Amino acid sequence: QVLLAESGAGSVQSGGSLRLSCAGPKYTRSMGWFRQAPGKEREGVASIDPYGSTIYADSVKGRFTISRDNAQNTLYLQMNSLNTEDTKMYYCAARLTWRNSISPGDYAYWGRGTQVTVSS
Repeated sequence: QVLLAESGAGSVQSGGSLRLSCAGPKYTRSMGWFRQAPGKEREGVASIDPYGSTIYADSVKGRFTISRDNAQNTLYLQMNSLNTEDTKMYYCAARLTWRNSISPGDYAYWGRGTQVTVSS
């Protein structure tokens, strides 16, 4: 069983920043961040492959940065200029293939999520 554990939940005011972390196992390849609001479908935020190549959803481009520390098997999401639309549960995910993807269906392994709340 692949275990992923997110951390960094918090509440900030609009315009603020938060950094999420996700501890994962060594043997996964591409990893990603996803988010979900109550009653809504899970949506892709960003993905990164083991070489550092990244892709982002249009809604977060220029505001969020995904990164990873392969030596520590840790995934990060730096979130800047947060707004109320970013209030969601955030999940990290991993897959055993190399190609980046922000489609939730492409990922087999998931963390339990961490809540991000942005107030106006």
